[in-house]
Amino acid sequence: MHDYRSHTCAELNKSNVGETVRLSGWVHRVRDHGGLLFIDLRDHYGVTQVMADPDSPVFADIEKVRSEWCIRIDGNVKARDESLVNDKIPTGEIEVFIRDIEVLGKSEELPLMVFGEQEYPEETRLRYRYLDLRREKMQKNMLLRSNMIQSIRRRMWDKGFNEYQTPIITASSPEGARDFLVPSRLHPGKFYALPQAPQQFKQLMMVSGFDKYFQIAPCFRDEDPRADRSPTDFYQLDLEMSFVTQQDVFDTIQPVMQGVFEEFGKGRKVDSEWPQISYKDAAKWYGTDKPDLRNPIKMQDCSEHFRGSGFAIFANLLENEGTEIRAIPAPTGGSRKFCDRMNKFAQSEGLPGMGYIFWRDQGEGMEAAGPLAKNIGPERTEAIRQQLGLGVGDAAFFLGGKPKTFESVAGRARTVIGEELGLTDKDRFAFCWIVDFPIYEKDEETGKIDFEHNPFSMPQGGMDALLDDPLAVKGYQYDLACNGYELVSGAIRNHKPEIMFKAFEIAGYGKEEVEKRFGGMVNAFQYGAPPHGGCAAGIDRMVMLLADEANIREVIMFPMNQRAEDLMMAAPSEPMSEQLMELGLRVIPQDQ
Repeated sequence: MHDYRSHTCAELNKSNVGETVRLSGWVHRVRDHGGLLFIDLRDHYGVTQVMADPDSPVFADIEKVRSEWCIRIDGNVKARDESLVNDKIPTGEIEVFIRDIEVLGKSEELPLMVFGEQEYPEETRLRYRYLDLRREKMQKNMLLRSNMIQSIRRRMWDKGFNEYQTPIITASSPEGARDFLVPSRLHPGKFYALPQAPQQFKQLMMVSGFDKYFQIAPCFRDEDPRADRSPTDFYQLDLEMSFVTQQDVFDTIQPVMQGVFEEFGKGRKVDSEWPQISYKDAAKWYGTDKPDLRNPIKMQDCSEHFRGSGFAIFANLLENEGTEIRAIPAPTGGSRKFCDRMNKFAQSEGLPGMGYIFWRDQGEGMEAAGPLAKNIGPERTEAIRQQLGLGVGDAAFFLGGKPKTFESVAGRARTVIGEELGLTDKDRFAFCWIVDFPIYEKDEETGKIDFEHNPFSMPQGGMDALLDDPLAVKGYQYDLACNGYELVSGAIRNHKPEIMFKAFEIAGYGKEEVEKRFGGMVNAFQYGAPPHGGCAAGIDRMVMLLADEANIREVIMFPMNQRAEDLMMAAPSEPMSEQLMELGLRVIPQDQ
């Protein structure tokens, strides 16, 4: 017999009754039933109930066993009484009578319990992550992650992609976030960087003639943490293709993503129609460039109904250039109680409140109620109602100003309204492409033109577009949103040096600076670069959505905390003096 096990803790069933078996695992819990000792023995695969009575030759040893001890047992498989069968586990028809036991590893008193789903402070969970990971939910999350990545690889290979690895130590290349720098011992005073993404390398592969590339790539960014973002490193499905249009990229990645969500979505509906929404319309309709389309609410511009109206705040606001009044429809939200709740939400967001109108039945017909309705009169309120397609029992909320100042709050209000009124379909994955991102933006204070989005995207219209109004230039850049999260980001790349130099020139970057910062890629593009494009899909966020988790740390094996610290391994740590001397570095204390 094998030294440690003849079967896993998920394998035994009624067909094994009468066999002598060997199992190894952790003591999930111990139950004493008046002289009968029952142990739920757990390994990665499942749980088997093992038991002993005073007739067992090792009964005295079994009495000493405690939770999370790692043990090996030998015993005989017995059928459970029919009344004691546990249908919830594969091994529920049998139990193993223990004949021999070996303690493989004792456990100290546990800082957190593995049995059950008790809540513990995040600091405790991350400091003892190896114990936290023993919990059933965490085992399932990590297994889901592994199986999902395996599925992605299979789907990419089936599409004719080849997997190649790009360097982990490279040159610093600003891509929108801070680099992690790595000092060079052989070149004192110089630094490598951990790659924020394989962006430049995958483009260079296309120049090298590799037609289709993908990689499950680690990326490193020194960022502030969020619930859906790791502060140090993350993984993405990275891909690039030559001789493709934007639509080719969409047609390639959709079946991969859709297939993965259908495979691991636990029966939830996965939309097959992925609308393409312009960046401008996404901001107007949803207040965000990663909209949750499970929520049917679509915001609308209602400025004309307030222009010159009796509601002075909005009427005066609209006299300023670039302002508008945005309406957020709220079907079934037509009560003063709900409107007051939304007013409190607006105040929690730093606003004085939100204007609202709600429509009610007064017995003699429909009536518009609320402060706004009184100020603008029945004709205007009726025009608003008809534009928004609302009726009795519905409401609408209003925010005004320059769109960029209120759109994000309006987007959050839309989310709250959808959830509070039960309008958001929770049993569904709804995808949409966000397209037509503007390449440039203008600083209203300085008047300077700078990049608003990816500077390496090919401008729509090529060089001709760059010779006109920069603020009208859109790029072949795109994101894929699902249920309010950005899952994919990509672009058709600017592969022509003359167009790249012009694009940077508009933003105030000279040719020399571009060559200095991106010399490797610019030089390569002078030797017959093909048109190419691709995208990257966030592995961690995909698993987070599929696992129904609200925090990305629940689907990462060993995550950092919110201060970018590894509490288990005590990182970051102070370097030894010898290490600093070897690298020619000195740490300058920061003022507290």
